[in-house]
Amino acid sequence: MAKDSLCFGDIVVVDGDQIGVVVKCWGWSSMGNPPSYDIYVRSYNRIINYPQDKVDRYMVRHKYLNEEEMEYQKNALEGK
Repeated sequence: MAKDSLCFGDIVVVDGDQIGVVVKCWGWSSMGNPPSYDIYVRSYNRIINYPQDKVDRYMVRHKYLNEEEMEYQKNALEGK
């Protein structure tokens, strides 16, 4: 199964539970190696290259907002 391709700035999960951001995308190499990504991982405080099959897109599916977040969201939608 092919994964969705990622682009600069995408938030991803690596090493099971580490959040990172894509800073460079590498395509297929001349030697036939699959795409890879340079990813800045905050908890490691460095950029690491990961093959495509070791990177998952970060998806928040459910989140309950607290009162402060609800007010911020309401203000943002109203343009305040």
